[in-house]
Amino acid sequence: MNNSKSIYYWSPFISKVATVKAVYNSVNSINKYSNNKLSPKIIDVYGEWESFNYFNQKKDNFYPLSSLRFINKFSSLGFFKSRLKYIIIFLLCFFPLKKFLSNKKPDFLIIHLITSLPLFLNLLFKFQTKFILRISGKPKLNLVRFFFWKIALKKIFKITFPTIETMNYFKSLNIVEEEKLSLLYDPIISINQINKDITDKDIDEKLRNKNFFLSIGRLTKQKNFGFLIDCFNELIKKDNSINLAIIGEGEDYITLKKKIDKHNLKQNIFLIGFKNNVFKYLKKCEAFILSSLWEDPGFVIVEAMYSNSFVISSNCESGPKEIISNHRGILFKNNSKDDFIEKFSKFIQLDKKERMNMKINAKKFTKEFSLLKHYKKIENILS
Repeated sequence: MNNSKSIYYWSPFISKVATVKAVYNSVNSINKYSNNKLSPKIIDVYGEWESFNYFNQKKDNFYPLSSLRFINKFSSLGFFKSRLKYIIIFLLCFFPLKKFLSNKKPDFLIIHLITSLPLFLNLLFKFQTKFILRISGKPKLNLVRFFFWKIALKKIFKITFPTIETMNYFKSLNIVEEEKLSLLYDPIISINQINKDITDKDIDEKLRNKNFFLSIGRLTKQKNFGFLIDCFNELIKKDNSINLAIIGEGEDYITLKKKIDKHNLKQNIFLIGFKNNVFKYLKKCEAFILSSLWEDPGFVIVEAMYSNSFVISSNCESGPKEIISNHRGILFKNNSKDDFIEKFSKFIQLDKKERMNMKINAKKFTKEFSLLKHYKKIENILS
């Protein structure tokens, strides 16, 4: 007889965000370390998970909620189209999710994305399931959302946070009992997979014979790549041997390309698109640079640290400074060109021993984001 506790993850996504990887790695951590005491599955809400290779490799990790595959055809580019798609998912999945919770009766439901639907259902109906809300970024609370959460979170079992800063901010809102709140770092470091990826030496041909700095992320306002290009424009004027590669795709591609062309930087700054394996680039780069306006905490920072890349990061909300600090990398003032150029010069002036010590300290800290650490914390939260 199977006495394992069932855990389902609600995380319907409309674009490939870092949360997707966090959810999948969380399931992997439980499968690997729980000795069958816990049985985790991801709810495939409308076929969104089928676009990932690991869906076909491990179908047992997924539970199909509905046959609403046509939702995939709706565009999610831009603010209005993305919000419309959220509304469509909420309306069309209301009854399928209610039916699932009523019939399947999982022990726990961990909710990551489009959290309003399960929160609303939990508020309206009585389920046997314990709901766990995952806060993935500093919440932006308008008046309606504030009062909705104040009511809905009374029925929540636990709330988890990826950074201390975000958890402390949530505490300051005083909308839920403090004993429900827990720090839970994302399971970013899958050692076997990273060690395999990092040995691949086949990188983009534009970079094969170059030394380069690296930035990674969706080409959106949040990642602030326009700012980074402007900064490198100043640096390249002084030293034409400096190069920057940006990995990612997104709605700002054309704007960023025009900026590169305007400054005549095509020989120094490269938009090389989305890459499944970023670790081979992290291993080869001079340093990894995070220019974001906000993060929580920034998966790629931890991946860079584990890959022995030196990290230069903005001190944006709400997590990088918690991870980097002064002895694990270099922080610059958020969105400040002058401070970035000053801190870049500081990096250049560091001797090999100083750089190595900071990279060693950084890699040691990444164990906090391992699958094993994540599982131990999940086990404690569920008890």
